[in-house]
Amino acid sequence: MTDVNPEQEQAVAAVVKFIDRFGMHVPAILTLEGMRPLSFVGSQFMHLLTPSLGAFLTVTQWEAMAALLERRDGVEYLIRQIEDVA
Repeated sequence: MTDVNPEQEQAVAAVVKFIDRFGMHVPAILTLEGMRPLSFVGSQFMHLLTPSLGAFLTVTQWEAMAALLERRDGVEYLIRQIEDVA
């Protein structure tokens, strides 16, 4: 996957850092694998929550992550990034 923009890379890096900090690699990967068929629906829910959330991502990163998960290969990209730090 070569068409990840810089905002999406930063968002993925922040999510991966958060997952790595708490050692949640396996649960995160299992969750992502399980939600793969619903990733588009999940990304749309993320767009809905954009105004109210900002726990560990900026609004720009949150929207970039939602846009990444709209694509079929977005979940796979996120999983590969998590696996690289595990």
